[in-house]
Amino acid sequence: MRFAITGAGSGVLDFGLTLLLQYVIGTPFWIAKSFGFILGTTTAYLLNRRWTFEAEPSALRFVAVAALYGVTFFVNVGLYTWCSHLWPQTIVYSFAAYVIAQGTATVINFIVQRLVIFRIR
Repeated sequence: MRFAITGAGSGVLDFGLTLLLQYVIGTPFWIAKSFGFILGTTTAYLLNRRWTFEAEPSALRFVAVAALYGVTFFVNVGLYTWCSHLWPQTIVYSFAAYVIAQGTATVINFIVQRLVIFRIR
């Protein structure tokens, strides 16, 4: 439940910044999504470490999470960009692309964090 709450809040930050940059400022979608991803995942990491998994700070965990987020960055931004090329650039289609990209990245993140990175409490 905590992972879902953290993810939802981080997702709002991610998608909100992505939309702001993409539709208000006119930033290309892949750049907008990159900045949204960075804000959302930074927030998610900090909340998941302290609140969701109640883990102490650890350099090894930080490196592991950074590596995981590096992989999911390419999965997330890649899927968002790919979907954005398939459909017209509207907020509705951007939301659909976001759900596909973020949903895939979230599943990867949860499995790796729960089973590998934060398995010991």
